[in-house]
Amino acid sequence: MRVAVIGGGYSGMAAAVTLAARGAAVTVFESGPVLGGRARRVRPRGRDLDNGQHILIGAYAELLRLMRQVGVPAEAALRLPLELRYAEGFALRALWLPAPLGLLGGLLAMRGAPIAERWGAVRFMLALRRCGFRVEPDGSVHELLARHGQNGRIGRYLWRPLCLAALNTPPQRASAQVFATVLRDSLAGLPEASDLLLPRVDLSRLFPEPAAEYLRAHGGAIRTSRTVHRVGADAAVDGEKFARVVLAVGPHQLQPFAPLVGELAEFAYQPIYTCYLQYAASVRLPCPMLGLAAGLAQWAFDRGALLGEKGRIACVISARGDHQQLSHEEIAAACHRELAHALGALPDPLWSQVIAEKRATIECTPGLRRPGPVTATAGIFLAGDYTDPEYPPTLEAAVRSGVRAAKLVLETT
Repeated sequence: MRVAVIGGGYSGMAAAVTLAARGAAVTVFESGPVLGGRARRVRPRGRDLDNGQHILIGAYAELLRLMRQVGVPAEAALRLPLELRYAEGFALRALWLPAPLGLLGGLLAMRGAPIAERWGAVRFMLALRRCGFRVEPDGSVHELLARHGQNGRIGRYLWRPLCLAALNTPPQRASAQVFATVLRDSLAGLPEASDLLLPRVDLSRLFPEPAAEYLRAHGGAIRTSRTVHRVGADAAVDGEKFARVVLAVGPHQLQPFAPLVGELAEFAYQPIYTCYLQYAASVRLPCPMLGLAAGLAQWAFDRGALLGEKGRIACVISARGDHQQLSHEEIAAACHRELAHALGALPDPLWSQVIAEKRATIECTPGLRRPGPVTATAGIFLAGDYTDPEYPPTLEAAVRSGVRAAKLVLETT
């Protein structure tokens, strides 16, 4: 059976690998020159960078399984027990105890929050556990935190940053139910589920390119720099005949295929800005990932510690905000000031680069209607993080969606 996968991001490559492993002849069409979609290697001004900073967690079961399947070595990601450290002194580290004791003990032992807030955080997690991590009716994360008294320092340094990192949506607009699902599968899951896995290779090498090698070894084909203009109801792609098609593109890219897909909800989008600052090789962070809470950036990553790019710091700004009115030079200057405030005196950066993904994710709001993988046309399926019924738009959601679409292809043969 010949299957076309349109889109070579994480969802498309997950679908392709799943299909190829079952004997399908898969062809991937990718409009760009590099695989990875919204998590890929880019080369502005001749420098290899990622178009954003993504971290994995131990709960990303499908992505980690597929990485093993296509031969990604374990050392491609630095695995660390959950530890959130801020320049301002706040720190949380889960303890190596059976669930839920590891998290609860970590909450009680965290630094930088009054003891009353620590006990309040424990009560909050126990309350979510008692209701099965269901929030009914769904509301905003801001409302959920207020209802459980999770404001103050613990809201500023723990819950709100986690909401921005996982849902890429401000707490005032983010879905409380999706946030509770994230907490269920990470902080409240098995001890290893909350581990942080920080990539030590670029995002294209982390999964999409090894997946392409796996696909070729199983008789498949990758066509990069190849834009698809038309898909027919008979699964023909620009006139080339296939038995099934997986559309693994962003929802804003589905318009040319609208008659096949059927009606889709209108999505709002949230951006992610990544600011790279290259300092002298001696500049480094006190840990690979450092929280910032005094300005624009929420997290800083030490690319020297992770990828051997000594002196290179990547600052991440999730979701919409006032920074969108600034020039890239102004954003870089602000991130430099925030790092200097956190680390002490810093030399001026040798160079800077800001990368803005203006449609990085859909806005993850309460009651958001997801389309699922089935379209109005038999034999044509959707894959993408926006189709996952319960997860926020993450790499895990993207991979899950690709696997789900591939299984439907195989079931309808």
